[in-house]
Amino acid sequence: MILDAHGHLGPWADFHIPAPRAGDLVAMADRLGVTAIGVSHLLAVGVDAPTGNRRALEAADAFPGRLKVWLVANPHQRFDEGLLDHPAVWGVKLHPDVHRCALTDPRYGRVFELGVPVLAHGQTGTPWSDPERFAEVGRRHPTVPLLMGHAGLLPEGFHRAARLVADVPSVYLETCGSRMTGRWVARLVGMLGAGRVVFGSDASFLDLRVGLGRVLLAPLTDDDRAVVLGGTLGGIVGP
Repeated sequence: MILDAHGHLGPWADFHIPAPRAGDLVAMADRLGVTAIGVSHLLAVGVDAPTGNRRALEAADAFPGRLKVWLVANPHQRFDEGLLDHPAVWGVKLHPDVHRCALTDPRYGRVFELGVPVLAHGQTGTPWSDPERFAEVGRRHPTVPLLMGHAGLLPEGFHRAARLVADVPSVYLETCGSRMTGRWVARLVGMLGAGRVVFGSDASFLDLRVGLGRVLLAPLTDDDRAVVLGGTLGGIVGP
């Protein structure tokens, strides 16, 4: 079982995505043997969360079992909590840097009261999503699984991210990003254990082949690799 925690649908204003459609993403997943991908629609991440969330759910309905959904909660727009009952939903997606709202801001507080997993963009050195903020939120809400997207994003932040959340077991590091490498995946597993590291690709924003390849070729034991590729996330969201 390979579960990709971090995927996207749709175009993005200042970044060319050659194959932004749901069918393109599922076709690539078929080629690579990826069981399911958790997606948020980039329209929802950006300017229109309600419409983007509906489009993500429509895509999940068109590819049942293959696409799962992170519903985007934008603190400046209405969030329909009733959509969380849709069977394809894995949880809620936050992007503090796009929303210009710190992860620790009270405007995000309701999200962590919903009792569902949360995937949030994590970026070392910004006032919105630095790993310090994940550690703080994780301590406030110890029963809510919180995935740090990109594990801090920058190489100088990976080790720091792992160190900051080492004693916050509800926070997981997710591996996607163009600066992540197989050796860094192995280092994070060595620091936190495979059960705290989650495979993600950022497809189709980034190439699913590259994201998966770095974990497949990382210097890990077969058991740890299986946990990172699907065991960790399966335990959080179910198979």
